Amino acid sequence: MDDDSKFTWDDGDLVFNAYTEQPVEHLDVVILGAGISGIDAAYHLKTRRPQDRFAVLEALSDFGGTWRIHTYPGVRSDSDLYTFGFGWKPWTGVPIATAGEILDYLGEAIEEQGLGGHLRFNHHLERADWSTTEQRWHLAGTRGDGEPFAMTCGFLWMCQGYYHLDHGYTPDWEGFNHYQGQVIHPQRWPEDVDLSGKQVVVIGSGATAATLVPAIAEEAGHVTVLQRSPTYFWPGPNLNELAEMLRPLDLDPALVHDIVRKKVLYDQQMVTELCFSEPEFAKQALLEMLTPLLPEGYDIATHFTPRYDPWRQRIARIPDGDLFQGICRGLVTMVTDEIDHFTEGSIVTKGGQELTCDVVITATGFDLCVLGDVAFSIDGEPIDVSQSVTYRGLMFTGIPNMAWVFGYFRASWTLRADLVSEFLIRLLDHLEAQGLHSATPALREADAEMAVGPWVDPADFNPGYLQRSMALMPKSGDKPEWRHSQDYWTEAQLFPSADLDDGCLQYR
Repeated sequence: MDDDSKFTWDDGDLVFNAYTEQPVEHLDVVILGAGISGIDAAYHLKTRRPQDRFAVLEALSDFGGTWRIHTYPGVRSDSDLYTFGFGWKPWTGVPIATAGEILDYLGEAIEEQGLGGHLRFNHHLERADWSTTEQRWHLAGTRGDGEPFAMTCGFLWMCQGYYHLDHGYTPDWEGFNHYQGQVIHPQRWPEDVDLSGKQVVVIGSGATAATLVPAIAEEAGHVTVLQRSPTYFWPGPNLNELAEMLRPLDLDPALVHDIVRKKVLYDQQMVTELCFSEPEFAKQALLEMLTPLLPEGYDIATHFTPRYDPWRQRIARIPDGDLFQGICRGLVTMVTDEIDHFTEGSIVTKGGQELTCDVVITATGFDLCVLGDVAFSIDGEPIDVSQSVTYRGLMFTGIPNMAWVFGYFRASWTLRADLVSEFLIRLLDHLEAQGLHSATPALREADAEMAVGPWVDPADFNPGYLQRSMALMPKSGDKPEWRHSQDYWTEAQLFPSADLDDGCLQYR
């Protein structure tokens, strides 16, 4: 208990807020976000540091994050659940799971690990100010009922994701405001939408479009997918042959999960390495998978051959080839072209096609949200995180006791959430063992001449949502300590052995 505590609650201390002079709760750690990363962080804290008082603040009314907010038809994972699921809770379903199945899995994890008492829903964090004198964060926000809340914490663990949950990205197309039909962004899917017999145009080519289109193709009169450029797809049965072989053997589900997870990770590493060492070979292999799933003579070169090499953007999984079934049955048409303008009832492409449509679905991507749009400051001075350099893709120069979980693009998000959790537990243990209060990343003298560039090298990975907002992101260096490598297999070796006393962290 802190020396300046005035009252005690079972779940924390009440201390006097230096700014309001009102007593507020103090916790050792606050986790922001009750999605898959936040639940993973809570598990690690509860099991590895039971002495810590912590809470998980969630702006929504329930857990789940992405899987709670996305309700469009067919919403499912685009990563296999053997690696997207937790390492500490076996996944026993099919590899590509629906949002409902993922929410059930997360709910079971919360119940089994006794995490429910730490979750605080309808808590929207708006401001976080670090007090150098007090060595703690002062947090302020609003509850769902409109009432303000305030608390302090020693460490802030940001697990809120990387995009705005309340809206997606929609380009400013010419004439878009004149269109008289219904416009829907998948991120804000209306409950009462009726697509029966309607001409629907889905704008976009990524995982959302590939998920949504098969789910609405039967209901709609016809679905046209309008894409500026194609995406790489990986079709295949929605099952894992190794898991199907092991499960009837009456083995411990945890053992089956571990074996299958290791095999999936090995296969993913081989594919990733092939995409970079032999990009043309990998490209042709991916395209050849599509030939038997499409009508004879289909124009794969136009509609399914991307302009970039494999894994420079995500490869979308297509379980059971459902997208291609719709094309074969004449329910779905692909159009690869750019939008010239909208009319009251159609879209006209730059190639001259006019696509009449009753409904336009803008599956045009996320709107990047850096650190939850929380207004960060230190001793009252605002922080511009874009001017910082990332420390191992999880902390930032000049900002004490704050970490952001930002997952992988080429592997499952949760793999990095696990690595970050293990690293932060080790860091918190280190602070406690040394009698220290804070750790602040800072460039060393040896890093003075280090080349500094964008968060992600566009030549390495270049999805639209990152390219549009890269200026908002922290910078990265050309040394392992100062970058997010996007390479799980390398970081899985580096993180556990990272030297916490190599000078990259300044302690107090």
